Amino acid sequence: MNSVNAIVTVKWLVEKLAASPKNFRVLDGSWHLPSTKRNPRAEYAREHIPGAMFFDIDGCADQDTKLNHMLPKPAEFENYVGKLGINNDTHVVVYDNNDRFPVFSAPRVWWTFRVFGHDNISVLEGGLQKWKKNNNTVTDALVQVPTEKFTARFNPDLVKRFDDMTAWLKDHSFSLVDARPAGRFEGKAPEPRPDIKSGSIPGSVNLPFLDLMDEEKKTFKSKEEILQMFEQLSVDLSKPVSATCGSGITACMVALAAHVSGKEDVAVYDGSWTEWYKRATPEQMKNVPKD
Repeated sequence: MNSVNAIVTVKWLVEKLAASPKNFRVLDGSWHLPSTKRNPRAEYAREHIPGAMFFDIDGCADQDTKLNHMLPKPAEFENYVGKLGINNDTHVVVYDNNDRFPVFSAPRVWWTFRVFGHDNISVLEGGLQKWKKNNNTVTDALVQVPTEKFTARFNPDLVKRFDDMTAWLKDHSFSLVDARPAGRFEGKAPEPRPDIKSGSIPGSVNLPFLDLMDEEKKTFKSKEEILQMFEQLSVDLSKPVSATCGSGITACMVALAAHVSGKEDVAVYDGSWTEWYKRATPEQMKNVPKD
């Protein structure tokens, strides 16, 4: 069980920071699709929660693959977060700056930390937009922190690879939930990456990540509502569940939603549809538009 809440409120963070906590780190984990032409690091430099540091999802990633933001090697993660002043006892709170969605990329950072054995991490509901809406200050001041030692403890149970997925096509040993919008899942709407067609992995079910959100409150829907959505898809949360999406970002929102509903071990297919489309056979795809 986690020692901290997986989701924290703006009010909670305001009070926490006012107490000048020790071994506590706030991270801006913003990431945007390339089509938005937004630069999250530049936006962070212009304004962020005071004391926050930037976590680069594309930078803290496996650089030896052409796939986007795949998990880094354990030693790479240790080095990266150590330079952010994070050790194994640090409570990390991550947020993102997204004016379209209550949360978007922060759950990817949350999941990545958990993959490397760090459960002491929370996501800020509503992100920077809700922080500002509640009249809290932002700054452009950058902070310098001493490097800490972080020891990774890789948890393979939270990660699915391509080989795991091809094996799953035969044994269906877990439920597979796709977080993309319905149009992309059904092959009726284009993918945001021009070299990838839409479609889905045969046997997966669709739970669009936006359906998990309460737009008005800028947070996840209630536990009861989330459980009902899984039930409607015939996803049994007492059994193994994995999540997928376009490139491993919004799948982590499914994992987080399940986590706050009591299912703490949802795995994420790291390469997701982008890898599957590039590597799978035509027989291993569904709903892909014809040329």
